[in-house]
Amino acid sequence: MNFSASFLRLSAPRFSRSLATVTHTARSVPQRHDWTRQEIQKIYDSPLLDLVFRASSIHRQNHDPSKIQLCTLMNIKTGGCSEDCSYCSQSSRYSTPTKASRLLDIEPVIEAARKAKDNGSTRFCMGAAWRDLAGRKRGFERILQMVREVRGMGMEVCTTLGMLTPEQAKQLKEAGLTAYNHNLDTSREFYPQVITTRSYDERLGTISAVRDAGISVCSGGILGLGESDADRVGLIQEVANMPEHPESFPVNALVPIPGTPLEGNERVAHHTLLRTIATARVVLPGTIIRLAAGRNTLSESEQAMCFMAGANAVFTGEQMLTTPCSPWDEDKAMMGRWGLEGMQSFEQASVARKEGAALGPQTPRTVSELQAESS
Repeated sequence: MNFSASFLRLSAPRFSRSLATVTHTARSVPQRHDWTRQEIQKIYDSPLLDLVFRASSIHRQNHDPSKIQLCTLMNIKTGGCSEDCSYCSQSSRYSTPTKASRLLDIEPVIEAARKAKDNGSTRFCMGAAWRDLAGRKRGFERILQMVREVRGMGMEVCTTLGMLTPEQAKQLKEAGLTAYNHNLDTSREFYPQVITTRSYDERLGTISAVRDAGISVCSGGILGLGESDADRVGLIQEVANMPEHPESFPVNALVPIPGTPLEGNERVAHHTLLRTIATARVVLPGTIIRLAAGRNTLSESEQAMCFMAGANAVFTGEQMLTTPCSPWDEDKAMMGRWGLEGMQSFEQASVARKEGAALGPQTPRTVSELQAESS
């Protein structure tokens, strides 16, 4: 049998899966769900170069170090949010340059997804500035159709729509949703200094509903809110001790926006960003760590250090929700210089397993298994 022809291809009504699913064959590090703050703080406080070396070694045991997941994020409903997140320009409580708009129609969203795919992105993320979906039945139905259409293109699909009920999560899963983003933002202790309109436990409740529906969880935080090192450690501990480690852990660097309460915050130091990424990689060995908002402020060498420390996903394209993003062409050129290439859709083993459960009995196979089959 020809080796390249032996990659699995799944098919189902409305869905397509045209890209290979191959798991990493190196010895992986077992996941733990009983981390203490003291253990994580000790990792975080270790000498930075030692920490980066340790994280890089763990990264190579669990992931292909040459692969970066390219994601594109689109704001499908801007502004007018009733929440008081102190970093967000989309809150209706603040006077910011961001203007409220209605939920987009389906076609411009699908066109944006096609453009993202043509430029190498394999995950398309859609964000709506809402607290929750209460009273938004028609809008939710439109979003479900967006999910079906993008998933039918063979892309991974992610949404961030605020709080979800278990039934809403189930509907998103049935539509083909790959992942749901719901960040914890920071530690439980510091959280009330940032947001008062939604509790930490409400966020955890949505994450539980998503996980129980069989959707991959994307949950991380924001650096530069005014938090301490202990708060960054607390955030990592919170996600590490979930029943399942999140499929992805976004690390955002605050982009201060005029009109928000945090408009005067200083840019987070690169060594703090690097230390957080490296600690997360050690504690969350199988998770994709996404270098998210604020990446456009980093130099190429600063980004390379983040990749060395275990970051293996970025947002790329025209912009994020309300902040700048590095363009596709610049990212492709940078990745070429550093010997990096984009991941394929559903390449991550944990995502492939959940997709397999939804679309059929097939499971991802290792490279060695495929080679043995072709001999």
